[in-house]
Amino acid sequence: MEILKKTGIILFAICISNSMAFSQDIKAVQDAFAKSYTYEKNKEYSKASDELKKVYAADNYYENLRLGWLNYLAGQYTESIKYYQSAINIMPYSIEAKLGYIYPASALGNWEQVKTQYNEILKIDEKNSSANYNMGYIYYNKQDYANALKYFEKVVNLYPFDYNSLLMFAWTNLKLGNFREAKVLFGNVLLLSPDDKSALEGLGMIK
Repeated sequence: MEILKKTGIILFAICISNSMAFSQDIKAVQDAFAKSYTYEKNKEYSKASDELKKVYAADNYYENLRLGWLNYLAGQYTESIKYYQSAINIMPYSIEAKLGYIYPASALGNWEQVKTQYNEILKIDEKNSSANYNMGYIYYNKQDYANALKYFEKVVNLYPFDYNSLLMFAWTNLKLGNFREAKVLFGNVLLLSPDDKSALEGLGMIK
């Protein structure tokens, strides 16, 4: 029942967002997007943003998402966060908007905001591999290996032959003193990447 409820909310949000988009001059919006892609390709990010601002509507999800990305590329991280947050407010279940938010937040070193977005993603999709991996990586860098292990384990269970996840899972087990598990995992990494320096280094630390 809860799944049906969430699905209904998502579909309602999509319908609302679509109706808002079409309440604008759709041809003008399409032209603005097209021009913005051309400017982006030429790395003229400010000009790309200016094209969208000509048709900007605060309640349009797509415009906010696009402006979030363009401002991020332009190094305007605070502005980027503002637009991504607007996109999230319009469509709260949007994972792409939350992932987008993480780019400028990371660039600004706002790690608590980054963690908040990953946690919000995991509330919607507890098996999201990107969110689980990056949460594990954040905890690993904080030397909180017990929490890192939980996240990396989820990813490896979903993608048992993924290089980055296997390697980090192996190192996390090693840091926790789980030598038998670490040895097996480093061995699996070598199946993916023969002579892998990191895996060999890890194996060399296991007595």
